[in-house]
Amino acid sequence: METSGSSVRDYSALSPGFSSKMGSISNGSRSSSVERRAPEPSPLSRRKTYDKAHAAAERAKVKEIKQGVINPVPATKSSRSATLQCVHVAEGHSKAVLCNNVVSVRYSSSLVFTVSTSYIKVWDIRDSAKCIRTLTSSGQVTVGDVSASNTSRTVTIPAGENQINQIALNPSGTVLYAAAGNSVRVWDLRRFASTGKLIGHLGPVMCLTVDQSGNNQDLAITGSKDHYIKLFDVTEGSLGSIGPTHNFEPPHYDGIESLVVQGDILFSGSRDNGIKKWDLDRKDLLQQVPNAHRDWVCALGVVPGSPALLSGCRGGVLKLWHTDTLGTLGELKGHESPINGISTNSSHLFTASDDRTVKIWRARGGLDSTLETVDNADEVASI
Repeated sequence: METSGSSVRDYSALSPGFSSKMGSISNGSRSSSVERRAPEPSPLSRRKTYDKAHAAAERAKVKEIKQGVINPVPATKSSRSATLQCVHVAEGHSKAVLCNNVVSVRYSSSLVFTVSTSYIKVWDIRDSAKCIRTLTSSGQVTVGDVSASNTSRTVTIPAGENQINQIALNPSGTVLYAAAGNSVRVWDLRRFASTGKLIGHLGPVMCLTVDQSGNNQDLAITGSKDHYIKLFDVTEGSLGSIGPTHNFEPPHYDGIESLVVQGDILFSGSRDNGIKKWDLDRKDLLQQVPNAHRDWVCALGVVPGSPALLSGCRGGVLKLWHTDTLGTLGELKGHESPINGISTNSSHLFTASDDRTVKIWRARGGLDSTLETVDNADEVASI
């Protein structure tokens, strides 16, 4: 029995919590009944238990945050000398923040437009933020909120519809453009009627921006997974399918993720990690940075009245560029997750990310003073 006892102790040491059960059979055959050990849960069962507990914790965390909060970020010794300082963090979303202007948000003087899957909801902010119309990717219109009665949390796209990737308003706020599938649907907001589509891409349209020409035509610029950027001249009252008036050459090496216009200059960001600068008047490629980031360039933004371009990538890195030279002014790790949107005003920068936050940034001494200190376009400052 000495040997038997030794083996039991060895096994007990290897399996904590098992020794008490083994003690009941130390008398061997003299024991009339043997306590049976409960089977250990399988790795799959343990994983399911963990997932359930994690999901419950996340739900409880979300439930605690009943409204969004904007928290100040204390300045550190290193941030005081940085070109860009994160001054506030807006929190409260339970999912990734895809843009900071759901997939896309735009607003006019009295209406707000939000996108989720294949639906655009039109909200009248004069009437307690009431949803007055629901527009679909296929061109259908419903009065009110079509999904209000749907209590299912499952995200599905109905048959005949497509995911809407982005929307944009024309400068006058009378026309809405919605990128879905390989085309862009055009909406007359005075009648809430679909008037036509912009066609010509061979892959899903991922981003678009709308400007206005000297003769009051809309200039719609689209970027697609087919690697191409296209320009459409849309005259007021145009009906039916509208083809592009220009294809920007040479194309990117991968899909287009972001577009932004500053005056007569267009900047494009791509999954090929590069940024290109185009002349909208001559339709020429002026400059390019092939490896602007180490990952997809998911967001671009320009600062009003300042020669500054901001870019954000899937790796969470935020970079600042001089628009005249495309020389880098610096970079920082802005988020721990992809940066999906960048917005700016005259004093602050805003970045939206998959990490569920919107960060608010301020340039030390103003961006103009920062740009004036950069004498060499190749100089790289740590921000």
